[in-house]
Amino acid sequence: MDIKLDPSRDDLPLMANTSHILVKHYVLDLDVDFESQVIEGTIVLFLESGNRFKKRSSSTKVACPSESNEACKFRMPEPCQIPVTNTKTFSSKIGYNDFVICGKGEKDTSGKDGNHDNQEQASGISSSKYCCDTGNHGSEEFLLVLDCCDLSVLKVEEVDVAAVPGIEKFTRSPKLRNQIVHELMALPTDRWREQLDYYARCSQAPGCGELLFDTDTWSLQIRKTGAQTATDFPHAIRIRYRTKPQGRSVTWTSDQSGRPCVYTVGSPINNRALFPCQEPPVAMSTWQATVRAAASFVVLMSGENSAKPTQLQEGYSSWHYYVTMPMPASTFTIAVGSWTEMKPETCSSNDVATERSFSPSEAHFRYIGVCGHMEYPCRFQKSSASTQKIIPHRVFAPACLKGACQETLLPLIPPCLSAAHSVLGTHPFSRLDILIVPANFSSLGMASPHIVFLSQSTLTGMSQLCGTRLCHEIAHAWFGLAIGARDWTEEWLSEGFATHLEDVFWAKAQQQLAPHEAQEQQELRACLRWRRLQDEVQNSPEEMQVLRPNKEKTGHVSDSGSSIIRHGLNPEKVFMQVHYLKGYFLLRFLAKRLGEDTYFSFLRKFVHTFHGQLILSQDFLQMLLENIPEEKRPELSVGNIFRDWLESSGIPQPLQRERQALAECGLAQQVSAEVAKWVRVNRRPRKRKRKDREEVFEKVRHRWCELIVKHKYTKAYRDVERFLQEDQAMGIYLYGELMLSEDPRQQHLARRCFELSREQMDRSSAEVVAEMLF
Repeated sequence: MDIKLDPSRDDLPLMANTSHILVKHYVLDLDVDFESQVIEGTIVLFLESGNRFKKRSSSTKVACPSESNEACKFRMPEPCQIPVTNTKTFSSKIGYNDFVICGKGEKDTSGKDGNHDNQEQASGISSSKYCCDTGNHGSEEFLLVLDCCDLSVLKVEEVDVAAVPGIEKFTRSPKLRNQIVHELMALPTDRWREQLDYYARCSQAPGCGELLFDTDTWSLQIRKTGAQTATDFPHAIRIRYRTKPQGRSVTWTSDQSGRPCVYTVGSPINNRALFPCQEPPVAMSTWQATVRAAASFVVLMSGENSAKPTQLQEGYSSWHYYVTMPMPASTFTIAVGSWTEMKPETCSSNDVATERSFSPSEAHFRYIGVCGHMEYPCRFQKSSASTQKIIPHRVFAPACLKGACQETLLPLIPPCLSAAHSVLGTHPFSRLDILIVPANFSSLGMASPHIVFLSQSTLTGMSQLCGTRLCHEIAHAWFGLAIGARDWTEEWLSEGFATHLEDVFWAKAQQQLAPHEAQEQQELRACLRWRRLQDEVQNSPEEMQVLRPNKEKTGHVSDSGSSIIRHGLNPEKVFMQVHYLKGYFLLRFLAKRLGEDTYFSFLRKFVHTFHGQLILSQDFLQMLLENIPEEKRPELSVGNIFRDWLESSGIPQPLQRERQALAECGLAQQVSAEVAKWVRVNRRPRKRKRKDREEVFEKVRHRWCELIVKHKYTKAYRDVERFLQEDQAMGIYLYGELMLSEDPRQQHLARRCFELSREQMDRSSAEVVAEMLF
């Protein structure tokens, strides 16, 4: 590898050599075992090499990814006939509910625990050792490097795709396995079902030779003896592996009903502790997955199909999902638990996706033109999708949250989806699952393809918190997923857009709001965000306040494709909101300067142009300035925006001037008056039934707990303790308030709550809280 890691820094390495070879499709075949807290099985990678990669000269050196200068040791198990198609005796067949899979792999003769024997063989034999410095030792083999962490890799082998019945129709040379894979990946989009069918068949084909492999802290390295270039390297490989209970990509915990569950937590290391993959965003791939678990569990996943379980023997079920839109592997999401589907008590007419006549100002974004992305079955090419205001959606949660979901969440989904469609047009994804995740989830929400995680904290209070957070995650379908950042340091391209659009969507979703009321509501939220940004800038390192930290090197990678994400492993970064807030204020500034009609008309055009692609800041800004009249952009240039907003720390000067000149909006004045009124009222002695008080406070628990801490109201400390354990998405900040009070009893309360919760917290949250407390 050609990147050097400094153990003292908090940077995240992306090790995959994506400049040489790309994974185009993954096929996962996994078993979830809650007793051992392990996910185990196989993943088949279908690879594509670039035409420009020629045979290396003998002087070429492949740098070892490990931190030491010792030779890399590649493991090569002795030839054996361990089956690779399935991990349990009940999993001998794969079936897809939208198409039939009839391919046959090797028969499983290893018994129920056969893959444990496989680990013993893989770890116990090391018959070949190769040095990474191929120049000194005469070896010129190509090295495939995958991002991998906290995984036990048991076996790697080439897949004999030529053995699949019927595969000969893809090539005139049926013995050339790489040619078969190339032809399969090149199938036109209208044959996507057939393509997925043959991917599944190929994934179950027998192996035709084990490959040398080794792992270090951050990567899995694979080579084949004699394969000197990416073109020579096998283009279909199968990796048998298992996760580790302490792996950082998923968390094993209990839901609000006390039942076991596991889900991807949006870890800083993304999915490399769930499966070996190429993490850099340029590695756009599709995937399909078969996941087996006990029949009492529901498997939810990033997938275009609303999967239903297939019952297997021994009390297990199998779930199958697929995705045909290429996206970074980091967007893959899975959640397995005893979830219950929540349905409204009565069917509302708003739940039905209906067509309506469009106003002249909206009609132009229904135009179906040529897409600029790589070929896939795109919804923007479907006229029926352009009129679908409300996509099919489901809500899942533990059964104990049924009432809260029906009262708060379910009624909001149709108007929020419809509002998003009215602003941006075609929904990029065909369906949406929403899951209320366990209490240890450290955020209020997380969006992935076809699925959104929401914290249970969003279900408390009035509809405002739930509605705005739902709108935020829906906005990510366009910005963050359908359009992604090519350089992960430019987080504002995802979070800034989602924060700005959440206000716009929510204003439209509240159909009872008059235009001036919606405007005042947005102004009030801007005031609150302004105060939050000021506070964040005062209390965070300057280097972490910059939205485009790599400046002119943004988007650059090493010759191999590897790179480093600055501060990507800093636990505090997860809780920083600078990229949300500064991005929001930049977009708000541009919308005001250009006029909202002009800005959102452009935004729809931008979405149509760049969906399915990765962008940098300049892609957005250049297109914006090119598409607006010159008289509407005085003193606006890409360079000026970079300088003032994206490449400097602190408060941007244009924002500083705007806020100083801005009078407090009418709604903010009303809020200030209301606060003053309640301060006076609270000074009077009052009698109120305890039950009424609890019902009120239950709706605003986070604010109530802040007041308890501020006023040292010891009688209600149990409310704080319950909040810190049940609402971890909002409780992190409360630990800071407890410690800053310098009150021994409050500090003891904080430490006791942390000890009760730390085992369930994700690693970043636990590190941040521990730093506050000790």
